[in-house]
Amino acid sequence: MIGILSDSHDNLDALEKAIRFFQDAGCALLIHAGDFVAPFSARVLNRSGCGLKAVFGNCDGEKEGLKAIIGSFGTIRRAPYCFFYEGKKIALTHLDAPAGGLAARREYDLVVYGHTHRPEIRTAGSTLLVNPGETGGQVTGRSTVALYDPATGRASIHTL
Repeated sequence: MIGILSDSHDNLDALEKAIRFFQDAGCALLIHAGDFVAPFSARVLNRSGCGLKAVFGNCDGEKEGLKAIIGSFGTIRRAPYCFFYEGKKIALTHLDAPAGGLAARREYDLVVYGHTHRPEIRTAGSTLLVNPGETGGQVTGRSTVALYDPATGRASIHTL
């Protein structure tokens, strides 16, 4: 199981809830679609015991600090970040506009994005697109994350 989050915006309480949720769901990998904001918030994800794949968001100003912290337990890169996990080809970006273009290539099983703060799961051909919404909850007042099961290719949105 993969835990997906985005736009945590330094909300440590929401990140702690997300970690507990992902641990209870049996996640082995976390994907963060950007906007941690400050490096200190990334430290919380290390306590999950999961690996991490992440991209920088438009509000992540201290990139070197994020790289230093996340580098001890995961990977953070500029978008798009493409990788394989459990036989699935995954593309990760922060902004929503590139997500559609990545899906249109028809070479990815899963495209993950954030930025809009609105949770969404949809398909484009055979590609599943997932926006977990905002983990931080500051814009909508609702903290959300997503789960993705590589075995079934299905995803679900969850309110923390």
